[in-house]
Amino acid sequence: MLSLKIGINEVRDAHEFLKNHIEATPLRKTRCLPGDVSIKCENLQRTGSFKIRGALNRVRSLTDVEKKKGVIASSAGNHAQGVALSTKLYNIPTTIVMPKTAPMIKVLATQNYGAKVVLEGEYYDQAFEKATQLAQEHGYFFLHPYMDPFVIAGQGTIALEILEQIQDLEQIVVPIGGGGLIGGIATVVKTLNPRCEVIGVVSDQAPGMKNFLDGRTPEAQRRIATIADGIAVKSPSKEMFEAFIKPFVDRIVAVSDNEIAEAIVNLMEKDKLIVEGSGAAGMAAAMAGRFPLKEKSVIVLCGGNIDVNTMHAVIETGLRHKGRLTRISVIVSDLPGELSRLTAILAKYRANVLDVIHDRVSPELAMRETRIDFLLETSSFEHAKELEQKLKAEGVRLLGEHK
Repeated sequence: MLSLKIGINEVRDAHEFLKNHIEATPLRKTRCLPGDVSIKCENLQRTGSFKIRGALNRVRSLTDVEKKKGVIASSAGNHAQGVALSTKLYNIPTTIVMPKTAPMIKVLATQNYGAKVVLEGEYYDQAFEKATQLAQEHGYFFLHPYMDPFVIAGQGTIALEILEQIQDLEQIVVPIGGGGLIGGIATVVKTLNPRCEVIGVVSDQAPGMKNFLDGRTPEAQRRIATIADGIAVKSPSKEMFEAFIKPFVDRIVAVSDNEIAEAIVNLMEKDKLIVEGSGAAGMAAAMAGRFPLKEKSVIVLCGGNIDVNTMHAVIETGLRHKGRLTRISVIVSDLPGELSRLTAILAKYRANVLDVIHDRVSPELAMRETRIDFLLETSSFEHAKELEQKLKAEGVRLLGEHK
């Protein structure tokens, strides 16, 4: 097995090759945070994420024998697309094993790049086991998503692009799944600018690397269900931790799905960017105040491949947590004109009615009573509270109140 350790020369070599095949993604100021915080927009990269960097750097390094036998990989989606496009460029037959829960947008994109997709398991680790089994059975070259020095060097080229523009960088924030992205970036940053703080961000449902850094043994996760599927690694690698996290990463913080959803909505509204759950993890941590922001800070948005159905749910969750969506349930007399009266009150106080549900059969209702559930577009939590007060002032009983 190749040593995981890489140096700045390996990253520079990867950079020289990749610059003619990938995007030098934008580094721009974000409107989501105060000050001069910048975002590295890998969501705008080819295939929609940073993964093409490591995958293509690895594929170009394969021997003729390895190319002929074919390539296999396991992925929640972004590595799959990076490998599929990279091998397509070299006409290498490729199989990708993905979890059954992988977003459909990522499955279809992988197939469209020409790879054969096998769906296995409910989370990444099960797909990984299946891919390694198939590699042994058929002699495929297994292209690991992060435990490979060529892959790690490819991901590290992101840091070279950043440091070309911000030489005196003080802080960089990077999502952590398996550790290949932060491993490559941290190696470069700590070599060229050792005073720069490197912060990793994990999902609170897959906190393995954080547990390692905090000196705790990672607990086995029975099931992972998070919108940050790209960093939902159930069993983190101790080797990756020892090689890159322990020596180069200053701290790791965790974020929840609700915080990620709010970050996705903010990035969409303020920076006009579509970012997936794992890609928005760093922004979520900064917005939630998990660490003090420094003046010259960069947050890596590592991917933008979000399923449309997931996006719909994320927008609703994000808006709800900003007070922009509100559900109000009332009980009124089941008489003609009541709904019209209620909507007139809501309109008067600037609430936009998005959905209305009538309920006349719930056991808590008396004769000639009806429950009406409103989904409202509001401007803030204060606005929602004001609406409740105005309805009560008009004699409307809110659900849960006694007569």
